Amino acid sequence: MAKNPNGKSSPAKRSESLNGAMIFFLIGCVAEAYLFMVRRFFINGTIDEILAWNDYLKYFAWIGAAVLIVGAVWVFLWKKQGKKLTAPWCVAGVGAFLAFSGVFMRHFAETGAIFLSVVLPVVMVLALLWSFYDRECSVSLTLMSISVIVIWVCRRKLPDISMGTFVMIGALVYVALLGGIAWLAKKDKLTALLPATADTLPVYGACGLSAAGVLSALVSTTVAYYAIWCLAVVIFAVAVYYTVKML
Repeated sequence: MAKNPNGKSSPAKRSESLNGAMIFFLIGCVAEAYLFMVRRFFINGTIDEILAWNDYLKYFAWIGAAVLIVGAVWVFLWKKQGKKLTAPWCVAGVGAFLAFSGVFMRHFAETGAIFLSVVLPVVMVLALLWSFYDRECSVSLTLMSISVIVIWVCRRKLPDISMGTFVMIGALVYVALLGGIAWLAKKDKLTALLPATADTLPVYGACGLSAAGVLSALVSTTVAYYAIWCLAVVIFAVAVYYTVKML
């Protein structure tokens, strides 16, 4: 498969990517610990603890929104000056996480906490992949990982009378989005994600498998369960293949 020019980056650039990925990974570990704390006190706590954390999450959401604004302004100012944006992006990301998670978990409670606890480790691993792997590998694994989460949501929420219709519409929109990504890759219009030398076949395969998995999940929750496992096996196999290829 074609090599991404990023794979031939200098040691200094590799070291910078490693530092950024490790910072993100450490922040993600702290965020995961925060989510476990929310589950302990807001989901599984006593009545007093649940009521208290309901207020805490509201405060965290407001604090997160303020931090997000500060981070966004910081990014804007430093970008104009040509400085490295790692620190301001981290601040903006922390703010966005606090704001979103606070609102999301207050609204969806246990389902929201479980969802974020699953998504966060996936995002952490994908951040490492985007730092070191070829772009076609990173894009493919990202698409399939997102698809696993979409299928998981379909399995959990399609039977829900109040949410089922919205989840189905969202799943169909996501399948259409996958088709659009495959079309853009074919037309060489994904230059923001894929360099000209990248092999687009893995992207086609990821889009096709993901679309098939999501559509099959709309059939029944049992099919969705097996679709998750099938995609997980493919993700593992692709990750192993590219890891061995890089050695």
